[in-house]
Amino acid sequence: MPKMKTFEEELGELERLVASLEKGDVPLDEAMKTFEKGMILSKNLTQTLANAEEKIAKIMKDNVEVAFEE
Repeated sequence: MPKMKTFEEELGELERLVASLEKGDVPLDEAMKTFEKGMILSKNLTQTLANAEEKIAKIMKDNVEVAFEE
C-alpha cells in the first residue's frame, strides 16, 4: 500500500504541475494528463482543508460547551 502524502507534499506537487503547465512547452497530450492530475490533487487538498475546518469547529464548539458547564 502506497504511503499517504501529507497536505504539504500534495500542495507542492500541485504547485510543480501548475508551474510546468505555465511554461507552455508541454505537448498537449501530456498537458491534459498533467491538468487532470492537478484537478485530482486540488480536489484532495480542498477535502483535506474542509475536514480540518470541521474538526476545528468541533473542537471550538466542544471547548465552548465545557467552559459554560464549568
